[in-house]
Amino acid sequence: MSAVINKTNSEIRDLYQIIYMSRITSTGLSSASTLNDIAKIAIKNNKADNVTGILCYGNGYFFQCVEGSEQALTNLKNRILTDDRHKDIQMLDFSAITKRRFTGWSLRSIILERWMINDPKAKALMPFKPYSWSSDERHQFLDILHGYYEEQENTGDIDTQPIKYNALGLTLSKIVGEHQAFFLIQTVLGVLIVLALLWFMLSDKF
Repeated sequence: MSAVINKTNSEIRDLYQIIYMSRITSTGLSSASTLNDIAKIAIKNNKADNVTGILCYGNGYFFQCVEGSEQALTNLKNRILTDDRHKDIQMLDFSAITKRRFTGWSLRSIILERWMINDPKAKALMPFKPYSWSSDERHQFLDILHGYYEEQENTGDIDTQPIKYNALGLTLSKIVGEHQAFFLIQTVLGVLIVLALLWFMLSDKF
């Protein structure tokens, strides 16, 4: 019995969390399965390392909170820093904690889009732009995520499988939609340049 208690106390003393945010790279956007791949690999690694947490994606940004031993999180941080799907990585916190917020989630992946958020508190933080948040707003967002976890826990929907839809496709279509005038102008300019080159090439022959 004493050995079990000592092991539990040791795990509590060696319990940390990492909170970070990053932007998705063109490499990440170029693959329709990026989020599926991240979730699938992370779940496998996190289960092996007893790491729990949540990964949020929206509007081209990642926001993640993970919990585990100091060594496991150090290894995870190093993998994130060398992952070419992330850029502008900003570590917000790497500190000791007394208990986990997301005990049952080896990694919950959620997509944050304005029309998918029903929580009024979460709506106040939309559109999802974590780099513009204050420290208080980041803590507020984590509280919202923890509340979401508790709701899922009550319904028995604890762990998660990789995302089954193409959020990056939605992101790309959104970008194109918002900047379609720009793309149209670039297309027209491109056609004019090609026509000009053809004219010069043909004019040299006459």
